[in-house]
Order: sequence, then C-alpha cells, then structure tokens
Amino acid sequence: MRELTREEKAAIRSLVTKWCANYDREMGCLPLDCECYMLGKCWTGAYCRYFREAVLPLNPALEAALTAGPAPDLRPCAVCGRAFVPEGKKAYCSAACAGIARKKRQRGYMRKRRQEC
Repeated sequence: MRELTREEKAAIRSLVTKWCANYDREMGCLPLDCECYMLGKCWTGAYCRYFREAVLPLNPALEAALTAGPAPDLRPCAVCGRAFVPEGKKAYCSAACAGIARKKRQRGYMRKRRQEC
C-alpha cells in the first residue's frame, strides 16, 4: 500500500464527480447515504466496487497506476501527446485529434500540389 500522489487524487476526484452514477453533489454517495469514500481517499488499496469496475476503466493510465495488474500498452497521441490505449492501428486519442491530423495532412498535400503547378 502506498500514498496517492496529488495528480492521482485529482484524477480520482474528477472521475467521481463527472462519471460516477452513485455520486450526488449534495448527498455524496447515494447507496451509502454519506460522503463519497473515494473523494477522501489518501492511500492505495480498497476502492469502491462501483468506482473500480465502472468508472476507473475510463482512465486506463490511472487504472494501471492504482492496480497491481499488468499495465496496459499505452501509446502517445501523435497530435497532443496524451497517453491512450490503442485499439488496432489507432494513432490518435480522439476524433478531434484525428481531425486535426487530417487537416494538417491535407494542407501539406495541397501545398505540395500548388508548388508542382
């Protein structure tokens, strides 16, 4: 067991407040009817079951850091540099980054074509 870093705590907090279906701003954890256990978490170890199974997989890098299991094969995005879990030959973390790369390739292609004429 180790102490969570500041970045890990912030990532857990953002995942819980944004994606946890059991979290309510006013009530906290709805099934337990108290403050959310994951928001006050300072050490690795036991996690809320719903958080571990449904919310934590949304951030594969954090999941690899918190669990002792095998780390997923992360690849940096070719546009923004953010790490993501690749699916097949995927080179970009999101559709937005893929769009940016496509525009950049098109600009280069058109620039080359204009120079040839």
